[in-house]
Amino acid sequence: MINDVHRLDAEVRLRPVAAADAASLADALTRSRTYMQPWEPVRPDAFYTEQGQQERLAGMLADRAAGRAMPWVITDAEDRAIGSFTLSNIVYGAFCSAVLGYWVDVAYAGRGLATAAVQQICTVARDGLRLHRVEAGTVLDNAASQRVLAKCGFEEFGTAPRFLHINGGWRDHRLFQRILHDGPPAR
Repeated sequence: MINDVHRLDAEVRLRPVAAADAASLADALTRSRTYMQPWEPVRPDAFYTEQGQQERLAGMLADRAAGRAMPWVITDAEDRAIGSFTLSNIVYGAFCSAVLGYWVDVAYAGRGLATAAVQQICTVARDGLRLHRVEAGTVLDNAASQRVLAKCGFEEFGTAPRFLHINGGWRDHRLFQRILHDGPPAR
């Protein structure tokens, strides 16, 4: 289940990220850079290159191997990355929780792909990773992402003042969570 490929629509799939996705991630991020600017940290130009994505993916894959993260991509019909979804800060024991972050290529925004991917990731988090809870945060005015989370059963549980350095400044965030199950911790 964790390493499966999941169909989101007729052409788009959700699958675990691979090192070979660096070039298509760089392309999608470059296309979407201006669109995502209000919700992203300021990043150096190198981040938007294949080399920059290779370096980022190396860290993500190391975190996956250590059980600290589970990164996915959504891909088009040609298996090019058009978005990224990551469960990070995976913690077991009494907490049994993770943080969800995601983005979708500007050319594919508004098609329900983020909603479909978040639903699938929550299923994997519950049934495959046996997590109790998934948390996500958005800047206050990211209404589109807030709608995705609401459609996927997340509930707002607070506001974090000056939570992350986004678009050149410390931004307040709305915090959301989805409780996946109330059984005992898996580990």
